[in-house]
Formats: sequence, C-alpha cells, structure tokens
Amino acid sequence: MKQLFDQVSYDTSKLVTKKYSTSFSLAVKMLSPTIRSAIYNIYGFVRFADEIVDTFHDYDKEQLLVDFEIEYYKAVEQGISLNPILNSFQATVKKYNITDDMVQSFLRSMRADLSKSIYQTKEEYDEYIYGSADVVGLMCLKVFVDGDEEKYNTLKDAAMRLGSAFQKVNFLRDLKDDYELLNRSYFPNVDLTSLDAESKQKIIQEIEEDFDYAYYHGILKLPVEAKFGVYMAYRYYRRLLKKLNKVPSSEIIETRVRISDPMKINLLARSYVKYKLNMI
Repeated sequence: MKQLFDQVSYDTSKLVTKKYSTSFSLAVKMLSPTIRSAIYNIYGFVRFADEIVDTFHDYDKEQLLVDFEIEYYKAVEQGISLNPILNSFQATVKKYNITDDMVQSFLRSMRADLSKSIYQTKEEYDEYIYGSADVVGLMCLKVFVDGDEEKYNTLKDAAMRLGSAFQKVNFLRDLKDDYELLNRSYFPNVDLTSLDAESKQKIIQEIEEDFDYAYYHGILKLPVEAKFGVYMAYRYYRRLLKKLNKVPSSEIIETRVRISDPMKINLLARSYVKYKLNMI
C-alpha cells in the first residue's frame, strides 16, 4: 500500500541523514516529532544532489544531476517516485508549500559546482550561498511555521542568515578539500594559498554578524516545535567557528576542525538547561 511505501521513503531519508551527518541528526532529534520527518526529507534531497556534484567523480555527474532533476519533477507531477528520497521530498514540498523557486535556486548552485571553481565577485558568492544554503533554511522554515505565512515572512531573513552562516563555516572548515580535491575557491578576492590574518578575521566577523542576526531575529522567535533543535544546530556551528578562529590563518587550509562526541553531548546538555530555564 502507498502509506507503507511512503513510510519506507521517510525512513530512508532519515537513514541518509544519520549516515551523512551525526551532528545534524542530533539537532533534528531535538525537534518536535511532528516535524522531524519533513526535515529528514529535505536533508535527503539536498544531500543526494550535493553528493552527485562533490563525490561521484567516476561517473557523468552532469547527467546524473539532470536525471535527478527530471525524476524530481516527475515525482511532483505523479505524486510518487520509486526513488525513496524523491518520493519523500515531493510529499514534503506539497504538504508545506515549498515553492519551486527555492528548488530551482538550490539546483542552480549545484550545477554551478560542476563547472565553476572560483567566485571572483561578491555577487557570484552571494548567489551561490543563497541557492546552496539560504533556500534550504527557507525550506525548513516552511516546515517550522506550518502554513503561517505571517510568521514565515517575519522569520525569513533570519532563516537565510542562519543558512549563510552554516555554509560559510563549512567553507572555512573544508578549505583543504574544496581547494585541493575539488579545485574550488568560494571566498571572493581571497588567496587561499596565502590566507592572511586580516582576510580570515573579515570572514569570521561576517559569519558572526550572520549568527547574531539569526539568533536575535529568528531563533528566539521560532515556534516551540522547532526552537530547541535549531538552537542546537546554531550552538554546534558557533562552536566550530570558535575553534576555526583559534587556528592561525597560515594553517587553516591544512586543518579540518571537528567537534568531538563528548563535546557534542556537553553542548546538548548545556543547551537543554538553557532552554528549560527559558534562557533562549
């Protein structure tokens, strides 16, 4: 029956999330059970597209991405796909009215990763981040507000700023792989082979401003079903940024910082105390 197939699809998206990102999975677990599946479904879709452009080097990545997009739109039209990731995502798109411009912006940034290696202007950089991260934040926000358009419009800018912050932290953390393995340089007008302290601090300051805006104008105002899970993701990435800030600029391209499992548990415990005491 279709209901069983849909549940298998949702479980597949959940498995993809857990296998690819233990940190994000931990944050999703802190969301209300009523919205967890939808966030897993969004993550599964964006993760598979990202995998196509980042890791499937022995295959025709461009064709794989084209096929992925075609199959997605077939799923939307027919209301079903035998690809469980696309089946679960199309259901979430329809249930929460995720607009097609968001999906298209995301896929546009994924296509850019197939051919573009250097972002020379801020406009190019901002457009890529909007498609690869901001719209993912907006997709999740659609789920969080569950049809409340007034709430969505109030929190929209903050969701985008949080998505931007997460992506920029990823750029800093993954400099070595992006530059040496994928031949990509996202930060405009920055020479990654000789990153100086001033350039690094400018990037970190920009991320801090994104985080501050997202926290005070977004996270604090989120519906209760979403607030603690989003706050956990925020704390995790803010800790990553703190560790990156301590790495000398001359060494950052050779260093990939991570948060240890004990530290993740520590962050979870302290964040939960703050949440229960209404300190967020």
